[in-house]
Amino acid sequence: MKYLKRTAMFFFVLLLLLAAGVLFFLQQPMFGALPAGERLARIQQSPNYRAGAFQNLSETPVQSEDFSFWGTLWKFLNPSKSSEPQTPIPVVKTDLRQLPADKTSLVWFGHSSYLLKTDGRVILVDPVFSGHAGPFSFMTRSFAGTDAYAASDFPEIDVLLLTHDHYDHLDYKTILQFKEKTKFFYTSLGVGAHLERWGIPANKIVELDWWESQPISDSVTLMAAPARHFSGRKFTRYQSLWSSFILHTSQYKIYLGGDSGYDAHFKEIGDRFGPFDLALLECGQYNTDWPLIHMMPEETVQASIDVKANVLMPVHWGKFKLAFHHWTEPIERVSLEAEKQKVTLTTPRIGEVVTVGQQYPREAWYTEVN
Repeated sequence: MKYLKRTAMFFFVLLLLLAAGVLFFLQQPMFGALPAGERLARIQQSPNYRAGAFQNLSETPVQSEDFSFWGTLWKFLNPSKSSEPQTPIPVVKTDLRQLPADKTSLVWFGHSSYLLKTDGRVILVDPVFSGHAGPFSFMTRSFAGTDAYAASDFPEIDVLLLTHDHYDHLDYKTILQFKEKTKFFYTSLGVGAHLERWGIPANKIVELDWWESQPISDSVTLMAAPARHFSGRKFTRYQSLWSSFILHTSQYKIYLGGDSGYDAHFKEIGDRFGPFDLALLECGQYNTDWPLIHMMPEETVQASIDVKANVLMPVHWGKFKLAFHHWTEPIERVSLEAEKQKVTLTTPRIGEVVTVGQQYPREAWYTEVN
């Protein structure tokens, strides 16, 4: 009996130590923070926050009904070689400090990170320059060749825009690198809790609910709009919002799609605010196991039609492996569907300059990479 009691006590203490270890581990800064205080009070007044969580416009389970955790885990642990390139991705090294002041320029850095310069303002979207898209450096490593840019290559940033709080869009190390050279951080409602946890002053953070807008300058305005996705950096989901954004400049309207599954919000945005000179829409990391939170490539093309985009630029591909498809499958399928639907596509290399309204690179450069 004494032996059983001692054994039970040993395992009880062991469980307590493990629980304490997990709690301590989850307090590491890269996990961010949940909204509290005045921020939480504002969230609770949002029409998009109900029953203690942010909601999509349509019911959106993250996984499909026949989703298998063990089956999906097996696929992640045993990926196909073709899911990432076997040779380095070619990159154009552009002097980001010398982008013309009289044009609207865009430079893509792979996945969903890109720089916009318009009307004298510099806007950096969802930057991830740490070499990985996860809380730790061994998780979701970037493709060879894609880490050609660092914070030191950038001019002063007027607005660093964060669409939502997932690791492949909001990166702790990258935020620290840009903290001192960024004037303001614009983001979705609730995401500011992470930024404050990382030392960004509250007066430099602008959080927007869907359909709220904020001027960047006299001629540039940013509006948050719906997306179909989810949020969360630990185990608690839906406590900060996920958004797409509408950028109005003196000459152009640009739609920044963020992460989103296909839904009716694209047509609503197109009807209310279109046409757009350019739409940047996700086209990778999809799977039938999570069909509602990321678009299939054909849906990406349809979404560009819905928002009435003159030109479609597919993003969310070309840097990280977050699904099981061949690494070029998203852009190949988007290209085929765009041709069928007579949608104009631009497919710049990482670092190549896109000049809105003038220069749209269309070379299928990815076909040259093994």
